[in-house]
Amino acid sequence: MSRITRRLAVLAALLWWLPTLVQAQDDAPTTLEVGYMPILPVAQLFVMEGEGWTTEEGLELELTRFSSGPAMVQALASGELDVMYFGIGPAMVARANDIPIKVLAASIKEQIGLVARGDFADYFDGADHAEAIGRFTEEQGRKPKIATFPQGSVPDTVLRYWLLERLGLELSDVEIVAMGADRVQQALLAGAVDAASILEPILTTVQQRDPSARVVARADEMLPDQPGAVLAAREAVLEAHPEAMRKLMALHIRATEMLVEDPKRAAPHVREFVGKRLVPLETVEAALQSPSANYLSDPHEIIEATRVMHDFQERIGTLKQPVAIEALFDTRLYDEVSASLATPSS
Repeated sequence: MSRITRRLAVLAALLWWLPTLVQAQDDAPTTLEVGYMPILPVAQLFVMEGEGWTTEEGLELELTRFSSGPAMVQALASGELDVMYFGIGPAMVARANDIPIKVLAASIKEQIGLVARGDFADYFDGADHAEAIGRFTEEQGRKPKIATFPQGSVPDTVLRYWLLERLGLELSDVEIVAMGADRVQQALLAGAVDAASILEPILTTVQQRDPSARVVARADEMLPDQPGAVLAAREAVLEAHPEAMRKLMALHIRATEMLVEDPKRAAPHVREFVGKRLVPLETVEAALQSPSANYLSDPHEIIEATRVMHDFQERIGTLKQPVAIEALFDTRLYDEVSASLATPSS
């Protein structure tokens, strides 16, 4: 066999194997580092992992748990994380600090409620909210203590908006106590605080365990249409892994549909991540069907309310630098994927 013939034979073999090599490369799982909080507003992530959909789609999600949105912003600033499931408040803070992320989809809206307990709850019976706070302070000789997540988070922002914009009070009229999700529930049940601006399943759990506890204000009263948790990603990840991000978006939409249409099926998956599996399944099922479980995927539905929240945060100093809402959101991936899912396959 001549040298030319041998070279042709080697080239033919390489060409024969090339499609197989390319296919193997295409089939290799894409690894994404995902930061999340163990809270119901990001339940889409728990559903897609629990159902095994991510593995089926060739996605390997390396999950990192955070106690709060601000803690996740710090990780982002250190160069960690590809994808984030967190509140719109921390997303704005990250973008304001020149961290190149994009909000791709909504997860939930109007998920915050104010749950009051003990004597404080009684003051809301048939009373105006501002009046209830004032009477408690006067008669108890102290301001009500209200727990929530750290400043800049969605629960904290909604609480401050409610006090200032909806009730016409001053922040100094109450004592705001910032803490992580686990501690909020503990503080409420221990009687260390009088109320909390918080989300599910804490709202349901506290009412089940404390007969005096009840939700005295829902999100539609506190900050109407308030945006909640979102799916976000680094711009570099969107560019480097477009197909993986399309798959993730499709799973996010699919998980949202399950949360809305079949919450009982979703509940066991959510329980695996929320409350370290200590929350009873029945509580998770009830929380997923509560008035504060308004799951959605469409980012267009939260843009204007995000603008309201942004302007408020800038006004009170929580947001140090303004953020162009148009630069924060990128709806193209959702629009593309949702349109393809809505189109029947031929």
